[in-house]
Amino acid sequence: MKSQDILSVVISVAIIIAVAILQKQSKTIAAIVSTTPIRAALAIWVVYSAVEGSKTEMVKFNESVALSLIPTFFFAVAAWLAARAGLKIGGQLIAGYGTWAIGAMILYSLRQVLGIA
Repeated sequence: MKSQDILSVVISVAIIIAVAILQKQSKTIAAIVSTTPIRAALAIWVVYSAVEGSKTEMVKFNESVALSLIPTFFFAVAAWLAARAGLKIGGQLIAGYGTWAIGAMILYSLRQVLGIA
């Protein structure tokens, strides 16, 4: 296992623990911690290492990361709306992931049609 993989798991567990502890004090701070861009940062590090810092490759990858945040935002909005509608956790996650999947498919299709990397 590569150090990036181990670090990713350790940081993910730390974030889960931090959210579990912080949510008792402040839901807002717990939400902020839960949305830290650690996975994106780790992915950027992995890709940077793999492409040996190629500017062209990093620009393409970071553009993809930025665009991929759009469906993730819609995941959060759909889960929020589902919670407001009184749905339990299963319904909130289904609404969130369903919206995310549809958004990701639309984004992927648009990128293919428009020729965006």
